Formats: sequence, structure tokens, C-alpha cells
Amino acid sequence: MSRKSHKTKSTLASAVIASVIGMHGMLVLAQQVADPGFVSVGRGAPLSPAIPGPARTNPAQLESYPPAEIAGYPEQYWMVGPFNDAIISADGLRIETSRAPAMNGDSPEGIEPLPVDLFTSEDFYADRDLWSDPRYFRCNSSEAIQAQWATGLIGNNPPSTAAWGYCDRDYPRAAIISPYEFQSAEAHYTGLLEETQSRGGPTQHTYATVPGDWNGRYVWPRGQNWSAELFWNQVPTILSLMTEEYQTRFVQEAYHHGNTNAAQWPAMFCWPEGFMRRFHYHGVTNQPHQLLVTPELVQLLAGDADNFITNIHIGRSFNMDGVVPRLGADVPQWYGETIGFWDEEVLITWTSNIQGWKVHGGMEFSSKLQVVEIYTANRDDNGDVYGLNHEAIFYDPEALVEPIRIVRNLERQGGLNDGDPYQFIECVQSIFNISGVATPAAPGEEIDYIVPDMYGRPWAENWERFHEQDMEAPDKGEDIFSF
Repeated sequence: MSRKSHKTKSTLASAVIASVIGMHGMLVLAQQVADPGFVSVGRGAPLSPAIPGPARTNPAQLESYPPAEIAGYPEQYWMVGPFNDAIISADGLRIETSRAPAMNGDSPEGIEPLPVDLFTSEDFYADRDLWSDPRYFRCNSSEAIQAQWATGLIGNNPPSTAAWGYCDRDYPRAAIISPYEFQSAEAHYTGLLEETQSRGGPTQHTYATVPGDWNGRYVWPRGQNWSAELFWNQVPTILSLMTEEYQTRFVQEAYHHGNTNAAQWPAMFCWPEGFMRRFHYHGVTNQPHQLLVTPELVQLLAGDADNFITNIHIGRSFNMDGVVPRLGADVPQWYGETIGFWDEEVLITWTSNIQGWKVHGGMEFSSKLQVVEIYTANRDDNGDVYGLNHEAIFYDPEALVEPIRIVRNLERQGGLNDGDPYQFIECVQSIFNISGVATPAAPGEEIDYIVPDMYGRPWAENWERFHEQDMEAPDKGEDIFSF
């Protein structure tokens, strides 16, 4: 099949799978998944609802929150909030408006607050029976919880005066879980490989046939899907995706964001960012992703506070005799190891051997996490690449009760020689955990410092040591890896 004929089947065809609607007067493209042109066992299943976003984002607006209102998109799926919305007036002034149904100790009309919630509790562990009620989190998204103090939404007597989000908004769980029947990344990848083989593949590209026009620089706009900082989600919906232990970890972080104001973000301390930070806006967008395509290796380079290097080894197979499938030593890697194959110009990958870690405001993940990803070129009517559609399915039997899916679009900014070259990042620590609080320290200053266990949960160690002395945490049993 020619590149041109394949294009019509594998791109975001507006007549088939895109919804073009109005948002602040702009034409936008719903963030749908690429249609493979046939019914696949493991890719291209429709996404509904699909959060609208522009087909091409103005670089000056990459940092902007998603719009407060999206015309033509049901209000029940708008941002959960609360948040500060900014508009530019006719005379060029920035005007901020707080978008919250209730602030500074008030509760929303028609909503009865719980006797105790995240912002008034002295022991969130004891409140477990309340975690399934959005009111326990004052109907905040997890992103809003971590932003309450910094945005001034926390009120005059924090944390008890924290603002409320919109209790009648949420992104549905059914649109988050995987639509495929596979229960492991191995089965999913094998199923896609067998499907490709039945169609005459995988494609063995040479330098003459590999889609070299993918080479270039890409950005991922903020807030374009459910996972992007979790703007769109009630906390109990996200909790419903997790096992009991990881529910506890999620609420623990929310508590120390919204109640104690003792955030522990890896980038603060020059700690590793972890695999899932690739799917979190601020980890990878302030400079473009750099994609390099060869017949044997595809490399995706990204990073803001740290460097993310994904090497996709085309045609290789995993060693299956370790704890998880791997390419190298039987030791988890911060960003895992990845193999892949081509179905014509669609790239299908499998990542394993990932070091368990976290993303602030998001879910923690275990070292059992494995991911199947599908990259498809978004091409215009002339056949030119204007972006990449990225469908990713996550399997983590320790952290998740069932697999979940993220769909996003990377927008092409230009070729590899356009714009500034990629800046390789070296992090120099200037913020330290002092008495469990992230505190700047000047050169030459002497501080008391506890060396963290970087293969444990150093953020939780600080919270539990300094902020949870009077709480009754569940018994975790003996940790054979503690030092």
C-alpha cells in the first residue's frame, strides 16, 4: 500500500473521527484516537467523550489552563476546578477570575458538606469510608487540591477555608479504562503483532522507506486529555481505578498538598522524574519533544526539569526470564526499556522494566507497570505531518484494578534543525527537605539533612516522619528493602 493510500486510513480523518466545534471562536479538533481503517484487536477503539483542543496551539498559550467553558461540549465534562481563569482585556490587561462555586469557608448551594473532609481532617487514614464521596475533597480535582495554596483559593483561614470545585462535573470512568480485552501488556503487544502479521507485516523499513518526515520537534498542549494534570476528574473516580494500597497513597499526597501544604515533588529535589512524568504536562513541554526515526531505532527525547530518553528498539524481543520482561540487566530502569515494530507507518511499542515512582498530583505506579503505545501520523490533505496521535494502554497489576488508556496528540513544531536545539538538563539541587518541608538552602549554609531512600517512597517517608505522628496509618508489614 502506498504512503498516500495508507494515510487515509491511519490519520485523524475529520469526516470520520474528529469533532470540530467552537471554543473561544477557534476551530478545534476533539482529541480522538487515530482510526486504523479496520477493526483492530488492540488499537483505534473510539474515545468518548473526547476533550476538545486546537489542532495547532499558539506557542504563547501552551502554559494556559484549558478554557473555563467549551462551547458545544457538555458542561458535565468541563474542568472540575476550582481554578483561576485569566482573560486579556481589550486594553491588554490580564484579568483573573476565580472559578469556584464556593470559597472562603462557604459551601455550594444545594451541597451539604461532610462533618469532616480533607481540609479539616486530622487523620485522613481514619476517613477511608468517606473517600468515595466527592464532598470529602470538596469536589476538587487533584490538580486543584495541589494548587489551592499557590493560587490563593485556600481562603483566609487555611486549610479549613479551601474552595470547592463543581460537584456536577466529572470525566467518566468508562472513558478512562482500556476498551480492549487484554489483561497484560505482553498479550496486548502479541495480539497486535499477530494482527499485523496476518496483514503481511511487520513492515521492515529501510532508510529509503522509513517515515523520515516524522523527524522533528513536537509539543503536547496542556490539558488536552483526562490524564493531563487530572483537571477533569473527581478524585473518587481516579481512586476507583486503583488498588487499596495505591488509593491510600493517592489520598496521602492529596492531604499533604491541600491540608499540610507540604508538597514533595521529585523535581524540587532533583530526584528522578519517573516514567509517567512523560504524560504530565510540566515534565515535557517547555521545550519541544525531539523525535528521531531510523530503521532500527526510534528515539524520543523530551524534558523540562529532567531528561526523558525513550529508545524504541525495532524488531527486538524481551528477555522473559526476569521479574518482568527486559532487554538489559534484571534491574528496573527509571524510564523502562522499549521494543517495537512498524505496521506500515504506524509504530507499535511495548515498554517494560520500569522503576516504580510517582507523578505529583497523579497516581503512583509500581515496578510492574508495562505500557503498549501506538504512534500514528496526523497528516493534512497534502500528506504533510502536522502531528502524532499517541494511544497508550497501561497495565499495572499492583497499582491498577484494570488497565487504563490515555490518548493525546503531539503537535509538530518543525524539523530537527528548526528552533533552538534541545537543551540537555542538569539539575542542581537548591531545595532540601528540612523538617519535612521543601526549603531553599543557600551555598555554604549548613543544614540537618536526612538522606532519602531513592528506591522507596522518599516523599512518603518525609510526610510520615514529620506530619503524621498522631495518625493511625494501616499496617504495611515489614519492608525488607528499608535501610
